[in-house]
Parts: sequence; structure tokens; C-alpha cells
Amino acid sequence: MSHRDIIVIGGSTGAMTPIKTILQILPRDFPAAIFIVVHVPPRSLGLLATISSASGHLPVHAAVQGMAIEPGNIYLGVPNHHLILTKDGIRLGRGPRENLARPSIDPLFRSAALVFGPRVIGILLSGLLNDGVSGLQAIRRCGGLTLVQDPTDAVADEMPHAALAAVEVDFSLSAARMAELLPDLARQEVGPALPVPADIALEVEIAAGGPVDGAVLRPLSKPSTVSCPACGGVLSEMRGGEPLRFRCQVGHAYSAEALAEQQEDAIDEALRVALRIIEERAGLVRRMAEDGRRSGRQALSEMYEERATEYRRHADTIRQAVLQSLSPRKPSGGRDGR
Repeated sequence: MSHRDIIVIGGSTGAMTPIKTILQILPRDFPAAIFIVVHVPPRSLGLLATISSASGHLPVHAAVQGMAIEPGNIYLGVPNHHLILTKDGIRLGRGPRENLARPSIDPLFRSAALVFGPRVIGILLSGLLNDGVSGLQAIRRCGGLTLVQDPTDAVADEMPHAALAAVEVDFSLSAARMAELLPDLARQEVGPALPVPADIALEVEIAAGGPVDGAVLRPLSKPSTVSCPACGGVLSEMRGGEPLRFRCQVGHAYSAEALAEQQEDAIDEALRVALRIIEERAGLVRRMAEDGRRSGRQALSEMYEERATEYRRHADTIRQAVLQSLSPRKPSGGRDGR
């Protein structure tokens, strides 16, 4: 019988504190390998040093292509590569970004579920939007255990709330309680692997850099009327499971929440461009009205003045829309922006 010897941890905003809490408490003889992906800027520094200082007795490694997986070791996702687990070791994938991130939490979770099935413990920590929820669902579908940080214990509670709403999780605990429970969970024996759903295997291959096009996605998705913010291609809605997700033919992937946030940014930019153009138009027509008055063409001057006034009204309307878009969003289930 195998035991739960693969632990995958994902988080973003506010996740470093619970990660430190968990790692500091784990014993020297901890029987599982730990893999961590934190959504951080590609050029951010200090993650390896921060995790190493908090890891207590367990060695910490930045993930390297082909690196062997050993119990009692901690492996960190590295910038611009998805952290993917295989039977032979670690694979660094250069597939498309998922929810604007690479490494992304979901590919790590899906690859662990694909290869190790019920041997996996998936942990989702503090973060915004709903990154990692699809991957946590994949772990659940393949027989693994799912743990989510208690939203009241999280700095950013959106990801925990989203996971609890979409996945029938096994435990929702504080970081300290997780750390206490993990040694016992890691030693639990598990049964045989379950059949892996086709969509999980496909999305792991996409994250690794495998080919993707309409024909590849068609069996697992349906066309939508939404375009990809990254490349402008048509997005397909992925079938089954939660949360609602989309992929384009290049492979870029978004949850509905991440996609909505990207669209909001695009709307803000479009409003600013429209405001600039209308204000320039109002200024030009106003000058034309002044020129008409100086040359004695009163009727023409009045017509241009009316147009300038109309353009100014339009500009004021758009300016108000821009200002409203800059206002902080009202809290809803802990939502506070990303």
C-alpha cells in the first residue's frame, strides 16, 4: 500500500505567512515530498531564501528540469515555468500562462493528480480571485485529499472562499492546524489509483508546452463569444467541473473571474482613450467656433459652439465612468481586488 507522499501547496497574496507556519512545524522525518507554487512577479527575489529559512529541518530546492522527487524535500516553482510532476521527476513547462501566471497553481495540482492520484494532498492558501480551485478539483476527482486555509485565517480570503464554494474539500483549517495534521495525513495508506479524466491529462500536456488548437480543445470545450485578452483569439468554455473556465486555441487559460478582471482593465483603457479623443475634438470645435466669430460667420460659429458643448457633455459622462472604475470595489465574500 502507498501512502500520501506528495503534497502540493499553492497560494498568492498573503500566502507566505501560512507557508512559513506549516514548514516550521514539520518534523525532520516527514515522509512526503512538498511542492510549492506561489504567484509572484517573474523577477521577484528572495523566495528561495525565505522558504529555506522557514523550512526547519527539510532541504529546499528551486525546481530543475529532470530533478528527482525525494521524500522529506521541498521543491519550489521557478519564474516563467510551470512546475509539473511526472513519474520520472520534475518537468518545467513553458506552456501558456494560466490566469496570467507561470508558474500557475493549477498545472502543479493537475499534474500531481494525474500521476500520483490518491497519494496527493493538495493545499490551497491565501490569495485573490479563484486561482488553484480548478487544480484542487482535479486532485479531488483523482482521489487525493484537499485542504483549504480557513478564510478567517487568511490575509486574502477570496481563494479559500472560492475553493470551499466549488470543491467538496476534506479539511478547512488554520495554517497552524494544517501543520499539526499533515504528518498523520502523510502516513495514511491509500488504495489503488482512479481513472484519470481526459481533460486533466490534456491540460497538463498544454502546460508542459504540448500542441493545442481547436481540434485538441473541441472534445472538452464549447465555443464562446468571448475573445482572449492575451492574443485576441476565440475562447472556448471548458466543459464540466468548477469554476467556470476558458481556453483559447493558443492555450491561454482563464477562470471566469480572472477573465472578467482582464476585461475590466480593457474597458478602463478604452474609456481613457475615448475621453482623450472627445476632449481633443471638443477643443478643436471650440477653436473653430471662435474663428467663425472673428470672421463674422455667426451662424457657423453657433453651430460649432453647440457641437463643442455636446462633446463636453460626452466627455463629462466618460470622465465620471473612469472615476467610478477607479473606486475601490465593495467587499463581497472578502473580495478586495488583486
